[in-house]
Amino acid sequence: MSRLYRFAPSPTGYIHIGNARPALWNALLAKKHGGTFILRFDDTDIERSKQEYADAIIEDLAWLGVVPDRTERQSDRIPRYEAALAALKAKGAVYPAYETADELERKRKRQQARGLPPVYDRAALKLSESERAALEAEGRKPHWRFRLSGDTVRWHDEVRGECHIETSALSDPVLVRADGTFLYTFASVVDDIEMGVTDIVRGEDHVANTAVQIELFAALGGTLPRFAHHNLITSATGEEMSKRTGALSIRSLRAAGADPLAVAIVAVLTGTSEPVQPLPDLASLVALVDLSKFSRALTKFDPAEIHDLSKRLLHAKPYGAVRENLAALGIAGGKAEAFWGAMHGNLDHIDEAPAWWDLLTRPQHFPSAEPEFLTEAAKLLPDEPFDGETWSRWIGALQAATGRKGKALFMPLRLALTGRESGPELKAVLPLLGRSEVLARLSSVPRS
Repeated sequence: MSRLYRFAPSPTGYIHIGNARPALWNALLAKKHGGTFILRFDDTDIERSKQEYADAIIEDLAWLGVVPDRTERQSDRIPRYEAALAALKAKGAVYPAYETADELERKRKRQQARGLPPVYDRAALKLSESERAALEAEGRKPHWRFRLSGDTVRWHDEVRGECHIETSALSDPVLVRADGTFLYTFASVVDDIEMGVTDIVRGEDHVANTAVQIELFAALGGTLPRFAHHNLITSATGEEMSKRTGALSIRSLRAAGADPLAVAIVAVLTGTSEPVQPLPDLASLVALVDLSKFSRALTKFDPAEIHDLSKRLLHAKPYGAVRENLAALGIAGGKAEAFWGAMHGNLDHIDEAPAWWDLLTRPQHFPSAEPEFLTEAAKLLPDEPFDGETWSRWIGALQAATGRKGKALFMPLRLALTGRESGPELKAVLPLLGRSEVLARLSSVPRS
């Protein structure tokens, strides 16, 4: 049987690194097992769901290299939820309840004050037909609760192992609000059954939902999928991530110049036994996804790790992989490949390349405190053509002539040629500049 995975975000904000984690795991596991990956928008909350956020989620996932095989929207499936609710009503598996949010909150507080767990007391089941009619005559509309069995629900979790939850310790969940809108717990199970979802991979914050959903699968006659609840990641200070705050959103990481592959690697491998490491592409990450590698511990996420990995990936990229990016920055022509060969290990981000391109391909002059030394260096500069060995021949001759060594020997040359105390190896700089430009930069007289 072909495997089917899904990622079901609510389009109520921009997704962050914590959301990208299950999205990537599901997409990569689908690829690994030759299955299908569905992006399914949980957009039944009409007030908070926005099309702009749905569009942004699709865009952010595409930036990470994730393109779903199918995209579904729960708002298009309301008739399916109504039919499923009718089936549950016919079986007596759900019941109407009339308490307002304020009344329920007061009940919870009274229970907590008495040292009791804040579990719904099923008072609505004790209402007579006339009492329900009286409440509805007041203008109250019922919300609908699913009646839990009170049994112990057990399942094998692909990450956590054998799990169980006593449903007697849970409140009967609300499936439909008083305004007629459907809640995630119900709509998700209906969708999973009808779409044939075989594997549910999500954060461990959903563990408590699993027992309820397992009983819903049974009540609706659905085939139970495999469940896997991975550990969560927090901010570096231990705070939970939220779409509403926009903190560490994929969009903000993009704006900061992060490499999408670096974001994907960190999102997938953080909190697993697999070290965060540079990889050539997203396909290479597929081979590393293994649910058994998840740690059970809460893991802190440090944005600096993405910045560092982005640099390492950039440094490893061949010219062909960045040709178009460089051309878009105005770096093209015969010297472009040599320029990348000289500079790639010195850039934190590719947007820094234009400044170095101007410095190494346009006439420049940098004042020097050692003009006599530079005059001697100009006399000993080898003839063209310049190659990778020109620098060593030149510096060797200059050392023999002046007796200088180390920093005293090469730093005046670096400052004269680049105006900076650090940067690319000078053996790569010389061929880029050419002999006439090197001589001009060694001169104590600025160009007119």
